[in-house]
Amino acid sequence: MKVNKELENNHICIASIGKPRGLKGEFFLNSFCNPKENILNYSEFFIQDNKISNFKIEYIRKINSKFYSKIAGIDDIDSIKIYTNLKILVSKDDLPLLKDDEAYWYELEGMIVIDQESGDILGSVDSLSNFGAQDCIQVKPSEKSVDNTPRLIPYVKDEYIKLVDRDNKIIFVNWDKDYLI
Repeated sequence: MKVNKELENNHICIASIGKPRGLKGEFFLNSFCNPKENILNYSEFFIQDNKISNFKIEYIRKINSKFYSKIAGIDDIDSIKIYTNLKILVSKDDLPLLKDDEAYWYELEGMIVIDQESGDILGSVDSLSNFGAQDCIQVKPSEKSVDNTPRLIPYVKDEYIKLVDRDNKIIFVNWDKDYLI
């Protein structure tokens, strides 16, 4: 699902509404934060496409390894069911500051990927995925790329990802153009 353009530019998705919990409008909250508990550090949330007027999360609670939550004004199972899978967002300004060698996923998208050894431009980051073992950047070729080969590069710092230059929007990698994955 796409988020409307205004929210997409100023906000970042950190969770989604999961299946209902109980009969009083509670739902399981799918946290995309790392670690998942960081969802508890936020107080102002927005909902995808402003689908719920006056959207306000009453509370977020943890039970075992899962989170559940409640939206103000939604008090029964049928009312919350229609919002299952909607994205929950926060303002990018509310995200914690990172160390120089760290980056948020949304910052990596669009960055130029260059092999550090050869200086070859491999393309730009199209998206990021996690296939279970580790995060991977999906690199699509660009006009300045050394070839037209799309690449999937594991996001393993110091081994494959050598440097993320957030200011210049460049990722230096240890990934020869002949590597295939």
